[in-house]
Amino acid sequence: MGILRTLLRAVTWWDGSTINTQIHTWRKGVRVGEDEQGNVFYRSRDGKRRWVMFNGECEASRVSPDWHGWLHHTYEEPPTEKPLDHKSWEKPHEENLTGTAMAYAPAGSIRRQAPAGRSDYEAWSPE
Repeated sequence: MGILRTLLRAVTWWDGSTINTQIHTWRKGVRVGEDEQGNVFYRSRDGKRRWVMFNGECEASRVSPDWHGWLHHTYEEPPTEKPLDHKSWEKPHEENLTGTAMAYAPAGSIRRQAPAGRSDYEAWSPE
């Protein structure tokens, strides 16, 4: 099992970083901080490049808006050094749940369980 896992890490990226990415990060990266999900953020030694090493599945929507702004050079200082001011009405960050069982389904959606005896739909059948 250990050899298979090592081989998979060498060529897959969707469930964590590849070995090549880890070596590059070890050689050229400077750890900047970590978010509440355990994702670790790095920058190059010259400060020109920034990247994230995901804790688990590599899904871009798991990066909070604060860290997203830093990754895209909107903010010079990372949220660990200069946290953004948040308004009282702001909701906490949530990842995009589209395509999962927890995705939003509005009333009337076919993804919701239809109540027994539903009368707002009548199937068409040819005569």
